[in-house]
Amino acid sequence: MLVKEYRICMPLTTEEYRVGQLYTISKHSHQESDKGEGVEVVKNEPHEDPIHGQGQFTEKRVHLSSKLPSWARAVTPRIFYITEKAWNYYPYTITEYTCSFLPKFSIYIETKYEDNCGDNANIFHSDQILGDHEVTFLDIAYDEIPERYYRSLEDLRQFSSVKTGRGPLREGWREHTQPIMCSYKLVTVKFEVWGLQTRVEHFVHKVIRDILLIGHRQAFAWVDEWCGMTMDEVRQYERKTQEATNEIVGAVTPTISLNDGQLPPSTQSAPSSAPSTPLSSEAPEFLSLPKDRPRKKSAPEMLSLPVLRERANAE
Repeated sequence: MLVKEYRICMPLTTEEYRVGQLYTISKHSHQESDKGEGVEVVKNEPHEDPIHGQGQFTEKRVHLSSKLPSWARAVTPRIFYITEKAWNYYPYTITEYTCSFLPKFSIYIETKYEDNCGDNANIFHSDQILGDHEVTFLDIAYDEIPERYYRSLEDLRQFSSVKTGRGPLREGWREHTQPIMCSYKLVTVKFEVWGLQTRVEHFVHKVIRDILLIGHRQAFAWVDEWCGMTMDEVRQYERKTQEATNEIVGAVTPTISLNDGQLPPSTQSAPSSAPSTPLSSEAPEFLSLPKDRPRKKSAPEMLSLPVLRERANAE
């Protein structure tokens, strides 16, 4: 288990971000969805918690399959999905990710939003957190993102909002910008597989870092699209976008057999609390074969099915 805390400041208030977050999630999920691929909304309904009060529960399936890079396709089933369950009691949320074919893999995220510049040192003070954890500040304007996800219109060093007059964000903007709020995210990654646990958990955190940067950059870069919307209006936009996204993804997703059993077909209907995972096309180091390992001379010849049939007929 690897626990890290991320703090992402935004030139917004927490109430503004509440609307902007819902809008950004819905728009991004729809943009990333293709026929049979993308984010499928399974549930999106009110939920009341005895401690946190009234909130919203969503369950989504993120279908990846063909979107995986070649190195990942080599070690995963042809068709699978990631389940996201989220409990939104804004300004406190819980998000949980599990994988359809990796029961020992999970991501658990607690998020708190406050109107400050990320200086609340004890916001996640809990007896459940053993020892100290790493705290990382992410700068939505100046931290690097993968080059393939760069969009000039989303470059916050150049972007200026017409409706709010905020931006562009200059060096040191977090020290003098008003208003300002912070997303505090406590992220726990578990991959309980001996020999791979440490390397996989570190790799997943690297991917999560990119997701958080891209998602928060977009939330502010699209501010003129959602600024002024009420919660009712953004919820209506969310419902319409979910319907359109589910139609693109498809009502029924193919299943695969595992141990003579079948995964249940996906049901119709729920977007993600973050944009879809930006996956690299190159294998991470922990999945690469050692370069100095020579192929054994005695290794048997790998034969394709047509060749085997041809040899059988010849005999």
